[in-house]
Amino acid sequence: MSQLSLIARARKDFHKRLLASILQIDDSGVPGNADRSSASSCNIASGIAQKLLAENGVRTVAQTSGNKFEEVVALFISNTFPNLSNLRPGTWDVRQIKSRGGSEISKYSQYEHLAALTEAAKGNLELSAALGNDYTITPDVVITRQPETDAVINSIGHIVDSEVALRSDLRDRSLGRPPLLHASISTKWTLRSDRAQNARSEALNLIRNRKGRQPHIVVVTGEPTPSRLASLALGTGDIDCVYHFALHELIETVSELSDSPGTKISDSDDLLRIMVEGKRLKDISDLPLDLAV
Repeated sequence: MSQLSLIARARKDFHKRLLASILQIDDSGVPGNADRSSASSCNIASGIAQKLLAENGVRTVAQTSGNKFEEVVALFISNTFPNLSNLRPGTWDVRQIKSRGGSEISKYSQYEHLAALTEAAKGNLELSAALGNDYTITPDVVITRQPETDAVINSIGHIVDSEVALRSDLRDRSLGRPPLLHASISTKWTLRSDRAQNARSEALNLIRNRKGRQPHIVVVTGEPTPSRLASLALGTGDIDCVYHFALHELIETVSELSDSPGTKISDSDDLLRIMVEGKRLKDISDLPLDLAV
């Protein structure tokens, strides 16, 4: 048997951590990512859980589930993306953002100007009302890249000097330039209509308020229901792509249920195919390589 690749091992570890925490089946047979009021959600979630060998456990509350999912996603990316230095060289940092104060985004090069807006709005109610909260963006997980010193840039030849490339965000001439936001990752253990719209609103704010290169803007979710996935995945322009925590198992489960008499998910198979073939829904294992683009 051939040895598993790095990403294949990381995917297995990713699922193990979820199975040990939030992806468990409660006493009534409902997995932790299912909507117990929806039969199709429970059926699909159960199929995925069984394929991932879920054990019985205590169903966690939504907030705890969300925080744990962020943590496990951040760890998966930390264990994969930095290993792609042959494809995407740089000094990288992957972090789960635990603070929800709204000022996190201004720590990064493309958004540092937002700190001045926040400060100005504090003492001016009129300005605060006019600005609203369009500039208040707090990603769940971020990937940042440190700017490079001249020594690194010139390590293979005389690339820059004191006369050129003085304003590039990648060049850290003063040894104090803030990191560049490479990716903003929104994690949604489950999707309801309001959660889908929150992800879209945050993505649009990241696009509109940046100065410089747009970061990757993606969503990672454990939502089992194709119709709810479609509410976020279909369409283009705001989110790069939606990544499912177990897309292979989801496709297999939906296919099996579609062939079973008495199940009401006949449209789910086609809907999944549209999202996957349209490059709007991918597996978590696709994310590290996509981040290297």
